[in-house]
Amino acid sequence: MRLGLLTLFVSGLVGCVSAPTARLEVVRSWPAAEANQGVAVGAEYFYAISDRTLGKYEKSSGRKVGVWNAPPGSGIKHLNAGVVVGDRLVLAHSNFPAKPDESSLEFFDAVTLRHLGRKVFVDPPGSLTWAVPERAGWLVCFAHYAVNSNPAQSRLIRYDADWKPLAEWTFPSELLARFGMFSSSGGGFGLDGMVWVSGHDAKELYRLSLPPGGGTARWLGTVGFVSRGQAFAWDPGRPQELYSIQRKTREVIVSRLSDGRP
Repeated sequence: MRLGLLTLFVSGLVGCVSAPTARLEVVRSWPAAEANQGVAVGAEYFYAISDRTLGKYEKSSGRKVGVWNAPPGSGIKHLNAGVVVGDRLVLAHSNFPAKPDESSLEFFDAVTLRHLGRKVFVDPPGSLTWAVPERAGWLVCFAHYAVNSNPAQSRLIRYDADWKPLAEWTFPSELLARFGMFSSSGGGFGLDGMVWVSGHDAKELYRLSLPPGGGTARWLGTVGFVSRGQAFAWDPGRPQELYSIQRKTREVIVSRLSDGRP
């Protein structure tokens, strides 16, 4: 199962032929107090994500229509990227920067923001930063950071519908250098089947292919965008529009791809 994202073709591809230049141009932005970790987007609303707080906003006006704050005893410590799947908002969650690593998927009602439950990863191989539906299962990213680990241990894992791991990929060393002391904060699929990821603070998105069966992901190209990393989301109804955040100003930014092919 794939989200309604888009195909991105960029110039300066790494290890492959040249392609038409693509760029993301800002078309609008909305203030969102919760815009600290990332943003998720559905048909009518977007969701700004902070460590322990969610804000629900109208896409058409930017008007805030709902908020959720983690209550005491909820176990919510560090929410990361989110994705809207049907009538649910699914958020990656970890206990970063604590050790040993704890990671889970947190499920919310996309209408009411009521917390519905969680999927806990037992002995996770890192801090869960993002997860997206893929085929009948999921593709997820477990991150490591230099503050308490080695970023080279970050990896992508494909799971089936029963959460059985099927394949695993590490990031290429050249891309790890772009991540710096951090790792991948966001990710999702383009319509070309490639995986697009963001880092922690660079104004770049990276296009990856995943070799069959696992190994090292191939970095195919880069496209600049206005946000400084963090989790992003493609609009399922307008697949050329990217939702991202600007942490410093607490904004959700909508950009449109131009000179690409949807």
